[in-house]
Amino acid sequence: MRRSTAPPRVLTVAGSDSGGGAGIQADLKAMLALGVHGMSVLTAVTAQNSLGVQGAWELPVDAVRAQFRSVVDDIGVQAVKTGMLASAELVEAVAELLAGVGAPVVVDPVGVSKHGDPLLASSALDSVRHKLLPLATVATPNLDEVAQLTGVRVEVEADLRRAAGAVLDFGPRWVLIKGGHLRGEAVDLLSDGEEEHWLRAPRHDNRHTHGTGCTLASALAAQLARGERVPAAARAAKAYVTGAIERGFALGEGIGPVDHGWRWR
Repeated sequence: MRRSTAPPRVLTVAGSDSGGGAGIQADLKAMLALGVHGMSVLTAVTAQNSLGVQGAWELPVDAVRAQFRSVVDDIGVQAVKTGMLASAELVEAVAELLAGVGAPVVVDPVGVSKHGDPLLASSALDSVRHKLLPLATVATPNLDEVAQLTGVRVEVEADLRRAAGAVLDFGPRWVLIKGGHLRGEAVDLLSDGEEEHWLRAPRHDNRHTHGTGCTLASALAAQLARGERVPAAARAAKAYVTGAIERGFALGEGIGPVDHGWRWR
């Protein structure tokens, strides 16, 4: 028998969504859909469904460190994606681990859930700004997270450039500002302070968009693991998540998830 070659390996460091639409669950689904091997470091457990987050419990720092070392030291990674990190202590521990990883890092600075539930302690914001963002190959904040981290409020498309500059001041190599909350077409801005790439897609009339941010960041990490440069990786990730939003489906009584397997259906 011919031995199969392992696909590129991507590690997500994030929280669990018991409803399966966001967090670790969304990350691993997106990674599978895009042909990479997903691995996980669980940082927190949430009780979560289509209506919101009913509870959240962060894991001990030692448990997070042990998971990370277990995967990286034996299996290795071609990219890492971070999501919900919950507390300053966890942010700083993860930043310390990432400093020696030697692979692209996508930082999704998760602050609140789709329903407005807080997923990051306010006391952790400085750690995100000064410890985590400087390690990012690409940071992927949405407009609420931009305001939380920088104070810049984006009201119209022209504000995206100012938002990108404010996030880049904290040290990531690239930033992808997600403009999905703006009116009109779905437009994101990818910038490194010199190059700009405006990523545009039609806006789909579908309220079932739970997990959009996690999915985009994971798709971006998957493309980087496959050897794509950041602009090409971002375009491919945008195309994938646009299709997933279009096919998002109802679950429960609230906001359903995007469809990670839309290309197979």
